[in-house]
Amino acid sequence: MLKEAISYSLEEKASVRIVQVTDPHLFADPNAQLLGVNTAKSLESVLNTIQAVDYPADLMLATGDISQDYSGESYHNFVRAITPLDMPCHYLPGNHDDPRVMNLHMQGAKIFGQRRILAGNWQIIMLDSTVRGKPGGHMSDSEIEIINSAVADQPDRHVLLVMHHNPILVKCRWLDQHCMDNGSDFIEQVAQIPQVKGLLWGHVHQELHKEHQGMHGIIHLMSTPSTCIQFKPLSSYFALDAKQPGYRLLELKADGSMITNVYRVPGDKFAPDRNASGY
Repeated sequence: MLKEAISYSLEEKASVRIVQVTDPHLFADPNAQLLGVNTAKSLESVLNTIQAVDYPADLMLATGDISQDYSGESYHNFVRAITPLDMPCHYLPGNHDDPRVMNLHMQGAKIFGQRRILAGNWQIIMLDSTVRGKPGGHMSDSEIEIINSAVADQPDRHVLLVMHHNPILVKCRWLDQHCMDNGSDFIEQVAQIPQVKGLLWGHVHQELHKEHQGMHGIIHLMSTPSTCIQFKPLSSYFALDAKQPGYRLLELKADGSMITNVYRVPGDKFAPDRNASGY
């Protein structure tokens, strides 16, 4: 069944400018910490950094793990935090979210749970890679059908696929146990769709940008730092990185190409502590 889409009117041949935030792990208590980091304050610092950068984005994507404690108030806290940016925000669930609670409390004038976003020459498809009760992910046949139906409905638009779980391994042995378990098959399937130009996700709390040679050209594979704690890349055991919280900016060009960069909070204010309350 073809899912409802939301459409943004942009000038012909205009780029679509997107800011992605992911994995804030908020609590009902704004003073609560995750591994020594106050996640509400780290999100606030990321949002302040976004506002300080001269990049007028068209919309925000929030790619899961909004909550750490499954509370309705944690989602209210997220909505309150992003409201000053005054831009539409589209969200999807992560493995730390309760989708029922999330959909009930992620409410606001510019907060959207639609799965399909039409903007400029692009179609952005928000996918659910979560498996209830498990930290790892899976891309179900029903999600593949959403992609196929959306592409058939808008065949002239380039496609960005957005999800929570990583479809490729990031070479962190402990973390790769919780990847998308059918990620290779998923990439093989979407690589056959000419319109697909990029895959974007969170979950891994680290930056990654690779190019996959698909049947019809390059597909960008991108993960984005968390707005709170960071995981150390290429670690075989659980390890935290001293890098600061961050976010990703994307400029989706009318011709199907894209420009993207990761930005981080300046300084060294947020220092995680592995011995503090656990992930």
